[in-house]
Formats: sequence, C-alpha cells, structure tokens
Amino acid sequence: MRIDDSIGLVLKGKRQNRILSVAPEQTVFEALELMAQYDIGALLVCAGDHLLGILSERDYARKCALLGHTSKETRVADIMTSPVLSITLRHTVDECLALMTEHRFRHLPVVEHDKVVGLISIGDLVKWVISSQQQAIGALESYITGGYQA
Repeated sequence: MRIDDSIGLVLKGKRQNRILSVAPEQTVFEALELMAQYDIGALLVCAGDHLLGILSERDYARKCALLGHTSKETRVADIMTSPVLSITLRHTVDECLALMTEHRFRHLPVVEHDKVVGLISIGDLVKWVISSQQQAIGALESYITGGYQA
C-alpha cells in the first residue's frame, strides 16, 4: 500500500464496494433514509447508468435545512451537486487527496467508460495512507533490527 497506488487497488481493498444511488426525482427525505440505513454521508444521483450528480449531508444542511425547505417536499435534483467531478480507476491516492482538498469535498465517484464503478471517500483514502505508513514503519523497524522480532 502506497500513496501512489491506483484507486482501482483501493476499491479492491474495500470490504464492500456497493454503489448506492438515488434518482433525481426522489425526495431528499428518501435519500436521507438511505444514507441513514447504510451509515453513509453521500449518494450518487443517477438516471439509469448515467451519473447526474451527488447528494451529500452537506448539500442537505446548506441547501435544504438552513433555507427552511422540508426534506419530504424537496427533490434531490433541487439540491444535489452537479456537475460532479469524477475520477477513474487509474487515478492515484495522492491525486484524489489533492482533488478533495482543493475542491473541499469528501466523496469522489469512480467512472470507467461512462459507467460508475465505485465511490471513494476521504475516509477510504485516510485508511489507505495509514496502512501504507504502518507497513513502511514495520519495514524500517525490521531493517533496523536486522529482522529480529521481540
């Protein structure tokens, strides 16, 4: 595990690569129920296989709740982030971290040949970096001690 590994490797390493989405005509309330059910912070907004946008908890808080709109009467299309920036399987962990930092978001859809193949969160990338650092530390400790394990 390294910071220059591809997102393809990160997706393979995820326990579940379930792609959850909502349709733009669904209510925000329905989307929030799905987020709560799966304990996630964002959903892709799709029409069939076509990615239209992304809906995050931040979108709900800023574009619905703070403006006094009700989630049961507001459509996903009204508050989703669109267009959405996406990545491919060939992007690297460090490239994705830079994109997330620059644009101040926490989720990136992974698209290959116009089809969504996954969703990467900042949490996925942080776990990858921590694992990478732990492996590097272990290798250095082994080198320093000549392979001796106490």
